Amino acid sequence: MDDQPYEPAFFASKYGLPARLAKTMIEANGPGRRACDAAARTYLRYMALRRRRDS
Repeated sequence: MDDQPYEPAFFASKYGLPARLAKTMIEANGPGRRACDAAARTYLRYMALRRRRDS
């Protein structure tokens, strides 16, 4: 199940991403869930650090 391809809408809703960003992440990392999940977690950590830095 971990390597089932993601549908962009589901992936976007799972991580709270804009649809366009979710589609771009899937295109960049392939449709496999492991790679996309890792990319989304990395992106969300980066954004949290950036928000903290900018506060």
